[in-house]
Amino acid sequence: MGTDAFLRQPEPWFVSLVILGALYVAVVAYRLFNISGLALCLRRPKDLRRRYGAWAVVTGPTSGIGRSMTLELAQRGLNLVLVGRDPAMLQDVSETVSRTHGVLAKTVQFDFSLVSTPRGDEAMGRLREAVAGLDVGVLVNNAGVAKPGVVYLHEVDAEAWVSMIRVNLWAMTEVTAAVLPGMVDRGRGAVVNIGSGSTFALPSLPFYSIYASTKRYVAQLSRSLYVEYRGKGIDVQCQAPQFVDTKMMAKMTTWAGFMTQLIIPTPDSYAHAATGCIGHGLPVCIPNLGHRLQMCLYQLLPDSIRVGLCVHESLHHRALNLISSSPRVPSHGVKGGLPP
Repeated sequence: MGTDAFLRQPEPWFVSLVILGALYVAVVAYRLFNISGLALCLRRPKDLRRRYGAWAVVTGPTSGIGRSMTLELAQRGLNLVLVGRDPAMLQDVSETVSRTHGVLAKTVQFDFSLVSTPRGDEAMGRLREAVAGLDVGVLVNNAGVAKPGVVYLHEVDAEAWVSMIRVNLWAMTEVTAAVLPGMVDRGRGAVVNIGSGSTFALPSLPFYSIYASTKRYVAQLSRSLYVEYRGKGIDVQCQAPQFVDTKMMAKMTTWAGFMTQLIIPTPDSYAHAATGCIGHGLPVCIPNLGHRLQMCLYQLLPDSIRVGLCVHESLHHRALNLISSSPRVPSHGVKGGLPP
């Protein structure tokens, strides 16, 4: 009797559940390996100068991920056009890459919060002049802001939100449009847009609504341009970092923050992985292995739990900011992959 029961065919509902479970595991494994870029572990980095051209344009190159990406590209032999707001910091980075790696460097002062204003148009003209005649092979759109953050929409004047949209969304679009014609003429190039892992890990990002929306635009634009320009020899990629080691991490004292700190990269280690992702045909890439593991864990959780943890963490940061600053405009936010 026991043997007959053991040999009996399983019930159809049980078989269906097994099949659904197997399909779910297969989908998660595929997304982790392919879309998230785990396959890059099996590939060698490209020679960016030989494949794309001798020059790279980097926006927001003076600190964090942008500075580390600048140094990494210089180490790989690319000359640089550095675009940012602070002329003194631009000059410092320019001298550093020239002295350390022996590459050429130009600087263009550009306050991206003024894009599509008369002063912004003037700066865009200077950028076009700077890249004219150069073999620009790589564009890294890194410049971005997360201020104001951990706030309700109504707590901040609309002008601050417009400024964020200009920097994160509008400027990236205009800079890309300025550099692409030369790439099209030469039949080669790579455009790297720094997005945010929040657009993939979370269905929503409460208290960072405008920031998350601008980064969603970065991801969607990158996907579309990837399809439009791959036939012209141009690779377009959105890179989506999670947390990177910055001053913000010191404020994270909850359990979620502690767990995140176990697998966060420094800007330099992130930049090394990020440049290795360029040229491998991925429209969306999560370069750092720790970030890819985070993404895999996020995908296993229901949306309600992910959003709930996000709200809990944001409220914790909000409470810290309200203690140290005016409740009207909390001082918070770090560009370059923060928040996750």
